[in-house]
Amino acid sequence: MADDEGAKEGDKKIVHIYPLVKHSDMKEEMRNEVVELIVSNCEKYSANYELCARMIKDSMDKKFGIYWHVVVGEGFGFEVSYETENIMYLFFGGNLAIVLWKCS
Repeated sequence: MADDEGAKEGDKKIVHIYPLVKHSDMKEEMRNEVVELIVSNCEKYSANYELCARMIKDSMDKKFGIYWHVVVGEGFGFEVSYETENIMYLFFGGNLAIVLWKCS
């Protein structure tokens, strides 16, 4: 019985309910603002990743200048060129990944 319980606990997935920043070279103040922006849009548009990405991009273009790019989704890889101090890669709500970068 004890072996069965140990196996069940080992099979559990860890789901993060908070934003988990995997990589960012943004300055701390900007990073905090961007995380807040991403979380609010991901919660508001949780059923539509395309609309969520569009709203994040539009907000970033207005606040930090144009040329922002956003990908919201699950199970993807990426390789991008970007302006220094203008990239963020994070997970939110489990498997939802968001990549945000600026290039000109």
